[in-house]
Order: sequence, then C-alpha cells, then structure tokens
Amino acid sequence: MSNQELVVLSVGGVRFVTWASTLQQFPESRLARMLNDDDREFKLVNGEFFVDRDGTLFSYIMGFLRTLQVSLPTDFSDYQRLQREAEFYGLYPLADLLSQEHLLKPRLEILEVHCSLQEMLSFFRIFGSCSTTVETLAEQITVFTGQQSRQSWNTPFPSQKPLVPLPLERPSHHDMAFRCGTDYSAGDQFVARYVSIKPDKRKLINGTNVLGLLLDTLLKDGFRLISTRTVSNEEKIECYSFERMKRGAGLTVTVNQTPGSSGVAQAKRSQVQKGK
Repeated sequence: MSNQELVVLSVGGVRFVTWASTLQQFPESRLARMLNDDDREFKLVNGEFFVDRDGTLFSYIMGFLRTLQVSLPTDFSDYQRLQREAEFYGLYPLADLLSQEHLLKPRLEILEVHCSLQEMLSFFRIFGSCSTTVETLAEQITVFTGQQSRQSWNTPFPSQKPLVPLPLERPSHHDMAFRCGTDYSAGDQFVARYVSIKPDKRKLINGTNVLGLLLDTLLKDGFRLISTRTVSNEEKIECYSFERMKRGAGLTVTVNQTPGSSGVAQAKRSQVQKGK
C-alpha cells in the first residue's frame, strides 16, 4: 500500500482515518504489517480494517504515531492497560515510554502567598513547590520605586519623576519577596513602591489591591485556593494556600530510519507547555 493512501480502521467500534505513512512509522509493528496483509488478526471488512481492541485507548496510540510524543490527560490512570495495547500492536518504543509512568504522571503543585497588609507598607512572600512556576511568576511581577514629596503625595499618579524598576528578592529558587506602599526617606520625601503584575498594566501601591490582583492571577493560571490562615497575629501575616495539578513531562521518541532498517527509536524527555 502506498504511504499516501488513506486508511480507515474500526477499533472496538471506534472509527479512525489516517495516512498509511502514519501507521508505517515503525515498520516492525503489527500496524505496519497489517497494510501488507501480513497479519491475519486485522480483518479488512468493507474497506475498513477491523480490530477487536479498545478504541478509546487506541486514540492515544494514534496520537503517539502522529506526534511521536506521549502526552496524556491529567486524569489519565490506565498506564498499564495502554502499555499492554502498545505491546499488542508491536509498538515497543511506546511501551518503553509508558513504563516510565513516574515521569508521565501529573503531580500536585503547592503554592503559598504570605502577606502583611499594613497601613503604609505591605509585605509579600511567595513560596512554591515547583521552582519553574515560581520563576515564571517572578517574570510577571515588577516593582517600581520613586521618590515623592509630601506636597505632591495627594496629586494623581503618575508622578512627574520617573519610576525605577527594582529586582524582586529571591531568597531561593522556591520563593520570592517584594513590598509595596510608602516608606519614609528624609526631609519631606517618601519612597513609593508600586507593583505591576502582567498582563495587567496597572502600577498598584495599595497592598490590598496588589493582593487581589495576585490572587486573581493565580486563579486564572489554574491554581485553586484551598485554605487561608493567620501565620502571625503580632505581625498581621496571612497565608493563602493554593494547589493545582501540573502535567507530567512529555516523552518523545526520535525515530532514525534508513532504507531497510527496522526503525531505531530513542526516547528522550521534553517539557510540555508551562504550568499545564
């Protein structure tokens, strides 16, 4: 069969349409041999190849043949059944990837926001179990600072003096800290600190407003608020705890095929979209 021909498969009653070349990615597999009538278990009925196997799991096998990557839903749990299906079809590179279940499984992320909302100056510190998530969030947050006088304090923002961006405090890869509000400097001068959180373009100085925008940003990024508690009554520190399921690493097969070869496959890890 030409690799440019369309092939129709009915797997457990679920219909799939693909190119012959997709099924020929691994020449030694039963799907590739099926096209040459070399496997009697696959019956050709009314122009469709009938396979008495699980059609739902076969959709993941088709996804692998099309992309050479294993990328499963966060609620997927049938790793062993899918591995057996891959072995049935002779797709041993896929079966090998599925044996690395600990890499494919999603994992729970925990993130905590500690904040102390004071009258003039508010403090924030964010802790996360995943350093990549903390790094991504740090890239979204910018603190701007500038001096203002008492006389100009009540005038509408922005001040005529330019604001200077400040780097966030990064005590470790798993946390960050910043503050906003006003701090007494010298004479009649105040140091003002504004916070901006992308994609919102506003520069906020009030701690309550910054907290609201920060929590809204985390909720939009897939986190779920699971608890609030008081960490310190004396320092008025509140803690907001979040969690989300982070998709496991994608596993990719690189196929190196030459004429007459059996299709050598090498597995490697590849990161999927951040935070998903």
